[in-house]
Amino acid sequence: MLDWSTCSVVERDFDRMNGGWVFCGTRVPVSALFENLEDGVEITEFVDLFPGVTLEQVRTVLDHAAKSLASPYVA
Repeated sequence: MLDWSTCSVVERDFDRMNGGWVFCGTRVPVSALFENLEDGVEITEFVDLFPGVTLEQVRTVLDHAAKSLASPYVA
């Protein structure tokens, strides 16, 4: 599981969206990005579909995920 707490463009509020990780300043779940990418939606299209989410935020989330997956597993 990724540690989203170190990603600067997402936030978590337990009173909003059941405490799920969302893009800062929005109610758009981070998971929506990955679901849309799986469905073939391009990142520029995603930004158009979800007002309030910026291209910079999307790129930062993807970069964070990629770096997290590249980190060696520590047990």
